[in-house]
Amino acid sequence: MYALILLAIALAPGVAIGVYIYLKDHYEREPIGLLLRAFFFGILSVVVTLLISSIIDQFVSIDPGSLSEQAVHAFLIVALVEEFSKFIFVRGILYRSNHFNEPFDGIVYSVMVSMGFATLENVLYAFNGGMGTAIMRLFTAVPAHATFAVLMGFYLGKAKFEHRKSYYAFHALGVATLFHGAYDYCLFISWVPGIVLGALLSLVVGIWLSKKAIHIHQLASPFKNQTPDSSQPVNTENT
Repeated sequence: MYALILLAIALAPGVAIGVYIYLKDHYEREPIGLLLRAFFFGILSVVVTLLISSIIDQFVSIDPGSLSEQAVHAFLIVALVEEFSKFIFVRGILYRSNHFNEPFDGIVYSVMVSMGFATLENVLYAFNGGMGTAIMRLFTAVPAHATFAVLMGFYLGKAKFEHRKSYYAFHALGVATLFHGAYDYCLFISWVPGIVLGALLSLVVGIWLSKKAIHIHQLASPFKNQTPDSSQPVNTENT
């Protein structure tokens, strides 16, 4: 029973955030099958991360007591590798889908991939660290992954739908890596008094920016004026 409860707590945040973003897609929602596929890509991105990290670990060693080396660890070895592993599935596969037909879809697909990644990671951490770890990550790590994904998706949406702005795809990977690295760095050097608050600040700023990004792309939807007025009767003739 304990294992089932632990599993439920580990799965809950990723699923809840995925549903939240799906419901925020007000005007032209994505096919459920494609969203599940995106979630599965996120699980595969964990494998990509592990493969890349295993190669890096053979050539790079990090002094846990060095501020500069921990910065390399946080921003390049962890954040860049993880965000790149997610990015290749969103930009390389989902971006090309005919269903990716409005700016907000960048956020939807990025979040779904990220939640696949974060959910598998969360299950592994929870069964390794126990209930305390699962509950802590419920309110911190998984929401943090979601904010990184929203920011990545915001720029991927701009890259696809703003004329001659394909370079925004690089911004997508860069901004996700920046926030991810800042969050992790503050945790990696937790021996510095009060520095853990920096991770909390990074998360709060990420959530604030994510809300703005969601709102901007909702307003940019080409489908928003095609939504029927629910106050008017629906004409069912010839349907």
